[in-house]
Amino acid sequence: MCEEAGLLLQQSAVSPNIRERRDFSVAVFDGDVRLVAQAAHIPVHLGSAGDAVRAAQKALDFAPGDVAVLNDPYEGGTHLPDVTMVVPVFARGARRPDWFVVDRAHHADIGGATPGSMGIARDLFGEGLVVPPVLLRRRGELQLDVQRLLLANVRGAAERRLDLLAQEASLRLLGARILALQAEWGAASLRRHVDWLMDYTERVGRSSLATLRRGTFRARDHLEDDGQGSAPLEIALQLRHDRRGLAFDFTASGPEARGGVNANRSVVVAACAYAVRCLCPSRMPTNEGLFRLFEIETRAGTVVDPRRPAPVAGGNVETSQRLVDVCFAALARARAGVLPACSAGTMSNLSVGGRDRGGAEFAFYETLPGGAGAGPTRAGRAAVQTHMTNTRNTPVEELEHRYPVRIAALSVRPGSGGAGQRRGGDGIDKVVEALAPLSVTFLGERHLGGPPGAAGGAPGQPGGLWHEAHGRRRRLPSKCALSLAPGERLHVATPGGGGHGRAPGQRRGRRS
Repeated sequence: MCEEAGLLLQQSAVSPNIRERRDFSVAVFDGDVRLVAQAAHIPVHLGSAGDAVRAAQKALDFAPGDVAVLNDPYEGGTHLPDVTMVVPVFARGARRPDWFVVDRAHHADIGGATPGSMGIARDLFGEGLVVPPVLLRRRGELQLDVQRLLLANVRGAAERRLDLLAQEASLRLLGARILALQAEWGAASLRRHVDWLMDYTERVGRSSLATLRRGTFRARDHLEDDGQGSAPLEIALQLRHDRRGLAFDFTASGPEARGGVNANRSVVVAACAYAVRCLCPSRMPTNEGLFRLFEIETRAGTVVDPRRPAPVAGGNVETSQRLVDVCFAALARARAGVLPACSAGTMSNLSVGGRDRGGAEFAFYETLPGGAGAGPTRAGRAAVQTHMTNTRNTPVEELEHRYPVRIAALSVRPGSGGAGQRRGGDGIDKVVEALAPLSVTFLGERHLGGPPGAAGGAPGQPGGLWHEAHGRRRRLPSKCALSLAPGERLHVATPGGGGHGRAPGQRRGRRS
């Protein structure tokens, strides 16, 4: 049902970010806000969606026909472009929701200082419009004042409006499917089956954790910088495994950043949930039973638990990837020989805005793939999205048709994956040429050092960013904003993945 609702959202949306890249997620929660089911969409969205439902439930007195929206990272959101829609589902005559259906979609713009709303801001307000849980539709009636407020603060308002309608349509279908299922099975019987399903996931998950050594395991890594002069930014994990499960302790991590690489607690939960899920059988249902397997501790005022109004645009996309690297490094100490080397470790976020050929304001956003880390049994794949993202490539034809850009080059970076018995996957090269004046923002990582290898494998090649104009080429920092005049180009190289195992004659690689 969640997959079907996601397909409707994808086919109904008009922005390439949702329709082509599929940067959205869909899930179902029960009336107690326990995750019942989710589609295989974006890990960073779904591991954190429960916080958004709880925030909406606390802030609003839900009634049948209500539709809530929010994006506030300090009230259940991730970062501002991710707009979460929460719809309560009431059985006939019920006074409280039996279910909550939820989708979260990354909108190409949500206001702020730079097109794409992924700029290097010093606070949350510079990143875009902050939306606490509010009703977009009350008892079925569209709240025109709320809609006008939202659309008056974003670029490409017509596109944003249609994408929000697509989110609504998908949840309307999902809610109807659930009520039909409840009518067929009966409310009490369906609740029992939901409980059994969650218990099943917990049992399967605990059997997977039983393969880990008991004890305490530590891992550290860092973000290279925050775009505002703070560097490096450490993420430190102490992982404890005992009979109760896993405990992720990030309290020794570094202080929150001035720039927007802070990851709120919801993102930390999502990263830990993803890491634990990777240890479990692929066909195990993902639901509330997964979250019973672990607990998390953070410290307020750190890069993994910032205080309002610290900026967070890059926390959802960059810091989430580093959190996974740290989680995998600690888990590898508890169970050697099963986890891969580090993948690209960045989503290489590119946002572009300006005016299209008809003079209308536009913004588009995409994440660029890199190399996957090699594992104990196979080489890493080239040019793929890894870990906390699960989006598709934006078709060249779509970009060139809709916006004043030309994709001058798009290819795999041969040899960028780390050497080893099993090579890391290669990253990509992408060159974007401006055909009209453009504002560009880039957020990336692993530009100063490549993703580490594992078991003696070599690191992947670091990424890079260059501005090309008038026959000259200059290197740019991994987090920056700039303007492109017609004919100027931006060249993005994404990191390769780390290699696994030392190949004959290979020099010693950096350990994960």
